[in-house]
Amino acid sequence: MQINGHTVGADGPFVIAEVGINHNGEMAMARSLIDAAVDAGADAVKFQSFVVEELVTASAPKAEYQEGSTGESQREMLEPYELTPEQHRELQSYCSKRDITFLSTPFDSRSLTLLDDLDVPAIKIGSGELTNIPFLREIAETGRSMIVSTGMSTMDEVETAVEAIRDANPHVPLALLHCVSLYPTDIELANLRAMQTMDDRFDVPIGFSDHTTQIETMGLAVAMGATVVEKHLTLDRSLPGPDHEASLEPDELDRAVDIVRNAERAKGSPEKRPVGDEMDTAAIARKSLHATTDIESGTTLTADHVQITRPVDGLQPNRYDDVLGRRLAESLALGDPITEEVLLD
Repeated sequence: MQINGHTVGADGPFVIAEVGINHNGEMAMARSLIDAAVDAGADAVKFQSFVVEELVTASAPKAEYQEGSTGESQREMLEPYELTPEQHRELQSYCSKRDITFLSTPFDSRSLTLLDDLDVPAIKIGSGELTNIPFLREIAETGRSMIVSTGMSTMDEVETAVEAIRDANPHVPLALLHCVSLYPTDIELANLRAMQTMDDRFDVPIGFSDHTTQIETMGLAVAMGATVVEKHLTLDRSLPGPDHEASLEPDELDRAVDIVRNAERAKGSPEKRPVGDEMDTAAIARKSLHATTDIESGTTLTADHVQITRPVDGLQPNRYDDVLGRRLAESLALGDPITEEVLLD
């Protein structure tokens, strides 16, 4: 999967800074959040795209974690956060100016059409849409790369969603993100090992959408194989709004992205071998076989004749058993290295 020139996996983890609705309906705040994502080294910044009357009914209640926000209903709460098409274009343009990928999550068909018209490089699908099979099909039919979060879902539900996407468009690029839809998520509930189960089941990139408040969790996910990671970003967790509490502030995101990049660098290769200048260290730290005393030519070596000491100028200690019982081709002095050249067959 490629997103705006970034090959997911081969080019390292794709880091998404999730603004969502943390702009609080203010374009200046949205631009500041984009700046913070750029400064942190994120690859993309993501918003949420919705038409309120198409997303929720007038009487839809808020989730428990949203109760502290303004508005009596979910619709009233969300109305201030709805971005107009022109605001979408302004944010996309500002992202282009700051050289960061603009992404958004659509929650309805009109918003999907808008993002398709904006030619976004990928569509991010929220966990709440995983069982919305008609919408998943509609997104797949655009042919745009799909990044699908899987919070609140069973493996059977994920499989059903993937099958629907593949039936609608067998060739659409797809990534799946493990996610826990609790805001915030306690670290012990992150369940990162579920990524390994998903990786075994699906032949697509696997990642993690992180709602913990710890800065390390995304890096841990990358160490366990995540190729796409996502974290909510806020300018200040004390701001009013439903998602600020489960978000990182700019300095925290900066550290979190550093951990992600270091985790990727630390993963290295599956091959077990010396790396870098390790063999220079081995020349000092390892030992080899040496004579424990003066030994005459023709002597059959026993354990009393052989010691394992530094430096590495004789045979490796793993040849110790091979050396015992062999005769010397020449005399050795105390401390001389025992090499293949001084041994008879």
